[in-house]
Amino acid sequence: MFSFLKTTSQTSTRPLGKVMALMNQKGGVGKTTMAFNLAHAFAHEGKKVLCLDMDPQANFTSLFDVETSDYHIYHLLINSVKELKALHTSALPSDVIIKTKQEEGVHIDLLPAGQELSGFELTVAGINGPRQLILKKFIEKYELRSQYDVIVIDGPPTLGLLVVNILCATDGVLYPFVPDRFSEQGLKNIQQVVEDIAEMEITSVPKNLGYIPNLFDIRRKQASSDLAHIKETLGEATVYEAFTNKVQFGKSLALRKSVFQFKSAEYKDLQRQFVDMSQNVTKELQS
Repeated sequence: MFSFLKTTSQTSTRPLGKVMALMNQKGGVGKTTMAFNLAHAFAHEGKKVLCLDMDPQANFTSLFDVETSDYHIYHLLINSVKELKALHTSALPSDVIIKTKQEEGVHIDLLPAGQELSGFELTVAGINGPRQLILKKFIEKYELRSQYDVIVIDGPPTLGLLVVNILCATDGVLYPFVPDRFSEQGLKNIQQVVEDIAEMEITSVPKNLGYIPNLFDIRRKQASSDLAHIKETLGEATVYEAFTNKVQFGKSLALRKSVFQFKSAEYKDLQRQFVDMSQNVTKELQS
């Protein structure tokens, strides 16, 4: 049970956790898959991880194979806005956060999503406070950074207020993409939102933690040239080793397990890639 009270002298000396998100305006790029396995990579390093599902489709929530709840992140966000008191529920973070049971000794908690998130923008449209900072203030109000080493957010494939809230609340962002022109445009669109946030000057801009080529088909010649072209447009940004379209991903997702829960040799490469990514992200967030 979480107290979510003011930090004690014991917790005040503990470094605050980092908030990161995986984003792309284009759907179908493996964003949720990356977030799920990266969270497990962090947890396998001994970190205490909170996964926050900000997509109304709730695929991130579904991967953890948890039972649907009456309350989820939408209700907590609305509860955190004083102007929406008429819509408040009795839900507290301690009521909504789910302790997942993926593996023994691996600590990952989940703040689930629900379809009500699709109405978030309309619900908060009339408030006077900065609508872009609702998630950021929620994280601060309940001192979630002091409870966790890392908070991993899976965002929706849109460009609406939910995305702006995520970008305003995070320390850094990873950008998964499929090496094709549609996904490339999705990256450009989300980067434009980041630039817009910078111009608002209402909060710090999240650090670019790098790009993740996913679903890379090594049998298709055009895929290599598409990836090379996209890399050129990304300049000096970090581009991770491409994830190939492996059947291992499909098997693990069908069973709602991370790649770390399989001991066979065919999963070793995937495990290595996520470990390398988690270590690099940790280094970038601490710098």
